[in-house]
Amino acid sequence: MQIALRPDEIGPVQFADSITKLGTQFRGTVLVAGSHGGSYCGYLAALAGLRGVIFNDAGVGLDSAGIGALDYLQRLGMAAAAAAHTSARIGDGADMLARGRISHCNAIAKSLGCAINQTCREAAEAMRRGKVFEGEAPPYEETRKLLREMPMRVLACDSASLVKPDDADAVIITGSHGGRLAARPGYGLAVHARGAVFNDAGVGIDMAGVQRLSILDQNSTPAVTVDTMTARIGDARSAWESGIISHINMQAAKRGITVGMTVPTFAELLTS
Repeated sequence: MQIALRPDEIGPVQFADSITKLGTQFRGTVLVAGSHGGSYCGYLAALAGLRGVIFNDAGVGLDSAGIGALDYLQRLGMAAAAAAHTSARIGDGADMLARGRISHCNAIAKSLGCAINQTCREAAEAMRRGKVFEGEAPPYEETRKLLREMPMRVLACDSASLVKPDDADAVIITGSHGGRLAARPGYGLAVHARGAVFNDAGVGIDMAGVQRLSILDQNSTPAVTVDTMTARIGDARSAWESGIISHINMQAAKRGITVGMTVPTFAELLTS
């Protein structure tokens, strides 16, 4: 059911495992999201017409990519904060709300009473006094690019949500975190890929940032994460160009892949 709110009316606090597919029922509310706080996630928050949003800081990472949404939303006038990846599981909105502790806030969030080390619930309640974003968000597109065609297809997808049904048997480099989505505990990737790469999001509490690797083991997909300090989360091309493998699953180990390798080397070892 859609919630109709005036700009000055205080809306409720909601949570979601991912910010990628929000319905109209989130408009005007404060959202605690299990997603990383990259710039594209900030764009999605603006599109959804939120009053405020809290992300997982995903280890912050290279070029502070894990909290890029905070500056993006500051420019648009929306309160935004991030919870420490060491306090709550990435990909789990309920856990964020229950255990998350704030690690970063933008200036608008601070003006509403948000502060470092608050609980996510406390910060979200403070954001309920913020203004709903009703403007037009500057265009921001995630990219999907073919990196190699032969001897096999290698795709760079900034988000795993960009993977298409005909991508089966390709090596898929994503900018997504390697966490398990709480509401979809058996979901690894939309297709059976030849191999898959994710960002470890700082690994975090309960090893949340790499839990997807064991899921992909179950369907015989070699999968790895790159260290978030070596590649920008949300940026698959960054993983390809500078990412260093931090964790591997058993299927990857069987192919001779080891921690410390580069992503192009991972792809080359999957050619046979």
